Amino acid sequence: MRTSRIAVGLAAVVALAFGITPNASAHQTPPTRTTHLTLLATTDVHGNINNWDYFRNAPYTERTGDTKGLASVASIVKSVRAEKGARNVVVVDNGDFLQGTPLDYYFAVQEPVTQTRRDHPMAVAYNTIGYDAQVVGNHEFNYGLPLLNAYTKDADFPVLGANAINVKTGRPYLKPFTMITRAVPGGPSIKIGVIGLTNPGSAIWDKANVEGKVRFDDMVTTAAKWVPVVRHLGADIVVVLAHGGVGGGSSYGTDLPAENPDDVIAAKVPGIDVVVVGHTHLDVPETWVTNEATGKQVLLTQPKNWGQTVSEVDFTLSAKGHGDWTVDSMVTTSLRSKNYTEDAKFTRALKYYNDKTLAYVSQVVAQSTQELPATESRYKDTAIIDFIQNVQTETVKSAMAGTSYASTPVLSIAAPFSRTAVFPQGDVTIRDIAGLYIYDNTLQARLMTGQQVKDYLEYSAKYFAQVPAGGTFDPATMTNAPGGATPDYNYDIISGINYDIDLSQPQGSRIVNMTMSDGTPVAMSDQFVVAVNNYRASGGGNFPHIASAPVVYNDLKEIRQLLIDWSLAKGTIDPADFYVPSWRLTINGVVAVP
Repeated sequence: MRTSRIAVGLAAVVALAFGITPNASAHQTPPTRTTHLTLLATTDVHGNINNWDYFRNAPYTERTGDTKGLASVASIVKSVRAEKGARNVVVVDNGDFLQGTPLDYYFAVQEPVTQTRRDHPMAVAYNTIGYDAQVVGNHEFNYGLPLLNAYTKDADFPVLGANAINVKTGRPYLKPFTMITRAVPGGPSIKIGVIGLTNPGSAIWDKANVEGKVRFDDMVTTAAKWVPVVRHLGADIVVVLAHGGVGGGSSYGTDLPAENPDDVIAAKVPGIDVVVVGHTHLDVPETWVTNEATGKQVLLTQPKNWGQTVSEVDFTLSAKGHGDWTVDSMVTTSLRSKNYTEDAKFTRALKYYNDKTLAYVSQVVAQSTQELPATESRYKDTAIIDFIQNVQTETVKSAMAGTSYASTPVLSIAAPFSRTAVFPQGDVTIRDIAGLYIYDNTLQARLMTGQQVKDYLEYSAKYFAQVPAGGTFDPATMTNAPGGATPDYNYDIISGINYDIDLSQPQGSRIVNMTMSDGTPVAMSDQFVVAVNNYRASGGGNFPHIASAPVVYNDLKEIRQLLIDWSLAKGTIDPADFYVPSWRLTINGVVAVP
């Protein structure tokens, strides 16, 4: 006690000698520390590990000059880490990575990693780069939960999904969030809370894979549940990986929570610094939304799909003494892959997977008697789309044999997925067929009436703008209506009946001259067995009647593989065997496209 009193006395003397009172010293404002942190984000990579177009067997080209693939993203991340220090960089991905290229398909179906126990190529890719967190997108459910489960085990980082709920337990099927810590020399560490949300559309699009197993809760209410949790755990920065778009709308109607609520999340849920946007394949590096509760500006950043760009968000943070860090500012930069070379280490790590994929897609399956391009398929009946329709029709007719629907006419629905697909004259490879049918859909058949078929076609015909009186049809400006908002995959063509689309008429009144192949008018009470892909049959695109129509066939056969198998069996693809023009665009009864 005596020693303590002497020490205190001496301290007082020294303080007085320098004109400092003990109370003044105790209440001095602690110094302010400043530090920096960088967030790098990708989204919608869709299996693109490098700048290679498996469908064209050539480097990917884009009119903007942009390149794609995680091999260049690896170089971007390496460069930013070298510039700013690895401990100051956090790397995240916003979902849709397990589907989209033949590479994803091959290691899900042809040489499935669920059986070989080999690490999934996309896990190898992200692990090689060194990602810190990732959220699932809707395409992560395309190949079923076993593949997703295998991927999450292979990943060296947490794979998130706060609103993907295990039906049995009522708890998130995946981790809802992760806390990332970055050390700051001489100061407290920065804690970054990352929450993952995915759009609820998978409940429709992958109903066969998730029904009764995983449900998808509202993204906004889920964010409101988990943001306070990560703040309570000490998060200095809160990042929401939200695999959805903006605007609050949905492509599937109102039966499920919104597909694209990312801006609503920012506006309604306090405590968020950054929302990473995805799903819609746009390039919007910076948008600011005011939170309604706090008045704070929240950053929305959306990098371009396929790894064409990386969103860089540079945070400046400050802290009083050893107190918590506060975000003072955020600056965004869009880093374009075309400005970087592919990383050699990354390429070596993925070589086995790339080589196996190239060998697979190069297999010849048939000979085509002539070149069959898809260039005009959006606005003109073409042989290459009839190739799809023919295989779907034959498959369903065969399945209906011996059933009560054996004599019911079979129609087929297909969409012009690709404008660049072409079967060359001569060798047709798996690559060519995969380039035509780019999605991993399976075939179903539904029972529909003539009236329902007409309603369906009227809905599809909204894809075209109305031609003004005295006008002509221009495919460059009069497709993808309204205003370019309808993608080609949401325009459907039906074979098995004849019909005209009169573009002089308003939406809902365009389908005329619906007849059977023999010229008999289609009665609204007629019944049809309709071949259709599982995406559309489940309600994707919100087409009328199809999702509620009775199912008469669902053998879970993949349409692309049916096309391959048909080609192998026939050996020759000859339009004379299946091409029957059955629909056309007209303007007041006059053919619009010769």
